[in-house]
Amino acid sequence: MYETTYHRASSVDEAAAMFAKGKEAKYLSGGQTLLPVMKQRLASPSDVIDLAKIKDLVGVAATGNGVEVKAATTHYDVAQSDAVKKAIPALAYLASLIGDPAVRYRGTIGGSLANNDPAADYPAAVLALGATVKTNKRTIAADEFFKGLFSTALADGEIITAVSFPVVAKAGYAKFPHPASRFALTGVFVAKTAGGDVRVAATGASQNGVMRVPAIEAALKANWSAGAIDGVKISADGLLDDIHGSSGYRANLIKVMAQRAVAAAG
Repeated sequence: MYETTYHRASSVDEAAAMFAKGKEAKYLSGGQTLLPVMKQRLASPSDVIDLAKIKDLVGVAATGNGVEVKAATTHYDVAQSDAVKKAIPALAYLASLIGDPAVRYRGTIGGSLANNDPAADYPAAVLALGATVKTNKRTIAADEFFKGLFSTALADGEIITAVSFPVVAKAGYAKFPHPASRFALTGVFVAKTAGGDVRVAATGASQNGVMRVPAIEAALKANWSAGAIDGVKISADGLLDDIHGSSGYRANLIKVMAQRAVAAAG
């Protein structure tokens, strides 16, 4: 690792001020991406600003129409949260599948979303549920947040403070995990609102990161059942094609995982 200066911020405002003073500062939340990248000498921040101990960034709370998860809340705490289990059980289930216990005890929802790994789990839930990402400067709708591989709408120095998830009538998640990393080779989150609208998001499949799946959305809006997806054609164009799976394989996985997610949602 390169030499860097470590800071532990006690508030969001203090963290932002520290970032502004740094030459090439980086925020640290769970550290599941930044620290390995630094160890590999692929990043050399002048300052590392730890957000994990900021009390205002930790916790889960039920809201009038959903649940709000603070940014520094760990995957483990999301998975174990009674508020999440009651409001959106599929979100708690998704969190329980992330990595291994060591990763779940340290990794955070804010860190995952800010990094926006193309095979991360949370982006699929955020996009499918139409969640709102809150920062120290504004609120960002899910459809506007994800911009591509490891790219988001966050401005330089902007800090995610919480994610607000609305309650839906039905929701489910299924993924085909990479056997070593536990990242999603392909994962699909499905959601149906009380009004009948359907949103479906796939992670781990597209060259551009998390994506909506309009063809499956249309099929499920007409008939909410796993069988409704049988006749859907998923194009392999734009999907990842690597040593772990071809684009055609991932296209098929989107259908299969969507069907499993619908079955899980009921």
